[in-house]
Amino acid sequence: MNKDSRRSFFKKSGLSLVSFSLLDLRTRFFWPQGRKSKGVPAAIYFTTGCKVAEVTSHSAVLWTRLCAQEKPNPITHKRVETVFRHPIDFDEHQPVQYMDGAVKGVAGWVRATLTARESTLRSDWFPALPEHDFTVQIPFSTLQPATTYQIKWEAKPTEDGLIFVNTGTFQTAPEAHTEKAVQLVTSTCQYFWSYDDDQRGFKTYDSMRRLNPDFFVHTGDYVYYDKPGPLATTPEKARHQWHAMDSWPSLVDFYKSTPAYLLKDDHDLLRDDAYPSSAAYGELTFQDGLKIWRENAPLQGTPYRTFRWGQDLQLWLVEGREFRSPNTLPDSPDKTIWGSAQKQWFTRSVEASDATFKILFSPTPVVGPDRDKKTDNHANKAFQSEGTWLRNYLSRQKNMFVVNGDRHWQYVSVDKPTGLLEFGSGPVSDAHAQGWNPDEVREEHRFLRVKGGFLGIQVAREGPKPRITFTHYDVDGKPVHEESRVAE
Repeated sequence: MNKDSRRSFFKKSGLSLVSFSLLDLRTRFFWPQGRKSKGVPAAIYFTTGCKVAEVTSHSAVLWTRLCAQEKPNPITHKRVETVFRHPIDFDEHQPVQYMDGAVKGVAGWVRATLTARESTLRSDWFPALPEHDFTVQIPFSTLQPATTYQIKWEAKPTEDGLIFVNTGTFQTAPEAHTEKAVQLVTSTCQYFWSYDDDQRGFKTYDSMRRLNPDFFVHTGDYVYYDKPGPLATTPEKARHQWHAMDSWPSLVDFYKSTPAYLLKDDHDLLRDDAYPSSAAYGELTFQDGLKIWRENAPLQGTPYRTFRWGQDLQLWLVEGREFRSPNTLPDSPDKTIWGSAQKQWFTRSVEASDATFKILFSPTPVVGPDRDKKTDNHANKAFQSEGTWLRNYLSRQKNMFVVNGDRHWQYVSVDKPTGLLEFGSGPVSDAHAQGWNPDEVREEHRFLRVKGGFLGIQVAREGPKPRITFTHYDVDGKPVHEESRVAE
């Protein structure tokens, strides 16, 4: 490609080739030319963190939110010492700006610069606007595979204002036919008030970070709109829950170096067991929930997608709320959680894959077992027809497994009719673990633990044969169970 063609390409992509000193990666600010406008904030902060998401071998989406305060509001309320740790005497009607964990946003401009080896990619300046809760998503599409990128975030309140800097790093995925070991981590179900470290938030995030994973999958219930402190009965309160969660230091530090793929479930949208025609939760509608999700989850295109990480691993992330039938309908072949378009995409993409190992990441269980009273997932009788179809289909695929969210306990289970294996990561903290009797070990269970933590998954080759290993960890990062399979 000649120089003129390259300039034209990067201009169309919104990127430019530049170079800068490594000293610029230090967090700092400087006075540019021009005078500060009246009313412009004295500083901009990245208090709710920066994320890299949807990473492929050649692309990624970067996310951040501009903030007007360096630290979130302090936690002033005590908690009940029961499951979920609800705050005591919390005023649900106070202004959000005074709530525990609140982080005020601020308008401004953001750009990101990626540096690897001898090349540098720089985005245009993107506006952080109040109608999007001051969040910004910056896509890059010309990255190199299996490459470590240093990130330089820059923010300014006006086009000629002070510039403030943050940094991070991530690695892109290897190309589809590259043999490369992969380490990933996954977790689910985190309620702000169930924190287990009053300074850093959640031990699990620090424990996952110590494994230096290639990437992270969150399988849903990132926040809990229908739990107090506050109950998210308005869009403003719903957004607050994201601000408070993402400003925990353990999450901020984790996402600085770990790419993420985020799935959503009912509590991220509205309330328990939600579906598109569910009634509003106070003033919060299902459509409000979708908008707020898109503000906070870096995502391009459909909410169902698949990603390849080298020769030996492909993952499918599916959507379980936007296309589902009402849970209350009688079961039938037409009753669905996924919807017909997603089902067609799924079977088509699975059958086109030549990856050694395949993992379906589902926000809800496919195998279970689940509680008899539940009616919103494929392990329940309420969706038995589609659940039976899905388990049969998955079991016919070589080396395919299910990893699910939603359940507040760790487990490994096998579907007796088909032999399909499912791994539940469990909730992010012990305070959130509940809903199953730890003594009720059923024949489907290969492992059961009603505690919090996370699931680590490693794919590596031992000579010519790839092996996949699933390890459950407690919140402190201690292994508590392991399952390993050599490729068939």
